[in-house]
Amino acid sequence: MTDHGAERSARWVLHIDMDAFFASVEQLTRPTLAGRPVLVGGLGGRGVVAGASYESRVYGAHSAMPMHQARRLVGGAAVVVPPRGSVYSVVSRRVFAVMRTFLPVIETLSFDEAFGEPEGLVGATVDEALAFAQRLRAAIREETGLAASVGFGSGKQIAKIASGMAKPDGVKVIPPSTELAFLHGLPVRKLWGVGPVTGDRLARLGVETIGHLAALSEPEVISVLGGTVGPSLHRLAQGVDERPVAERAESKQISAESTFAVDIVDAAALRTAVSGAAADAHRRLAGDGRGARTVVVKLKRSDMSILTRSITLPAATTDIDTLTSAAHRVMLDPHDIGPIRLVGVSYSGLSDTQQESLFPGLGDEVERAEVVDHEAGHAGETTAVPAAVTDSGAAAVREWPTGVDVVHPEHGHGWVQGGGHGFVTVRFETRATGPGRALTFRLPEPALQRADPLDSLDWDLDDLG
Repeated sequence: MTDHGAERSARWVLHIDMDAFFASVEQLTRPTLAGRPVLVGGLGGRGVVAGASYESRVYGAHSAMPMHQARRLVGGAAVVVPPRGSVYSVVSRRVFAVMRTFLPVIETLSFDEAFGEPEGLVGATVDEALAFAQRLRAAIREETGLAASVGFGSGKQIAKIASGMAKPDGVKVIPPSTELAFLHGLPVRKLWGVGPVTGDRLARLGVETIGHLAALSEPEVISVLGGTVGPSLHRLAQGVDERPVAERAESKQISAESTFAVDIVDAAALRTAVSGAAADAHRRLAGDGRGARTVVVKLKRSDMSILTRSITLPAATTDIDTLTSAAHRVMLDPHDIGPIRLVGVSYSGLSDTQQESLFPGLGDEVERAEVVDHEAGHAGETTAVPAAVTDSGAAAVREWPTGVDVVHPEHGHGWVQGGGHGFVTVRFETRATGPGRALTFRLPEPALQRADPLDSLDWDLDDLG
């Protein structure tokens, strides 16, 4: 077996990806959850999984899945907690602060992943790149308590694929002499920019691996993928990736969309697709650190025409149930508009000033929201739509919902594990305490108060601004 450790590369690009970030932060700040199958997401009947720990992934649970489906897969061992965007944002900032001590320039892709190109590794060996990655990962673990996976290659494409293969909690460095063999043996859908529809189109032509795509002539690629996307994907398939690592400007809009191999023809399937897009966009929103006030649903019909509908909320929020509920509210029925091939959800009106949902799990608390229709890019009639009333009504809202952060003058910071019938059980613990003890209180309990979720980190936050 050839030892590639001494092999050198003129350029090393790294991609870092935090492992199961949402769930890992919950396990970090709530130590009782360590090693348990944690699902982060909406607690209501229409909740969506925003993050899943590796312990829950072994059962088949994953992000963007309906929460009720994930809970069925995991079973009674599942621990479901609502997202805490402010906590994830602070942890993300600390991770990137550590990265900046190693890398003067980082290109963030989301709250938990980024590219870097270490200046000190120009012309370095595989072993030197590996050692750099291990030092970076150790520094992040020391500073945050979290695991990160790192991939190294001569360009962004190789680095990103490598980090995915390094998971969980690992490093993968691809030597330059093996990059093409490594790349060409992978399924074509591993290539950045090849989604399900493009992958299916290529597969029908017998192009199943990246190597098959690289072997096509440029005219063949253009005839299949078009003159804009085709040549760029072809170059990536041939291992040519000279894209620089550059800082990203602050986004004015955060979005996610998917094209489907089979058109969506019923409302139930479309609702699931909208939920998935809303969840994917929410993951990026959480990393951005701002709340969104406007939700836009984009639908591309089978005739390639595009319909969009937007809804503007009274205040910016990061609450996933509120945002998903807003997207569902403006969703159109395929029976009325025809089959749908692409579904997208975007968040805009981004603001540092947020009004979080008062009752996690309820997505319909908006009193009035403006809905705007657009067809093929032209604005339509604007109407005011009253908020829907939940089936359970206000009486179903619990004073102490599961997952909320609380504080007690004697027992300190904790979080609600559950309750009912006039009682609430609280687990008192933070990142610094280790697993804490659970106490049950009869309600009302005046000494129990809502707390700032950031207190569960038990960090000095002054250095983060």
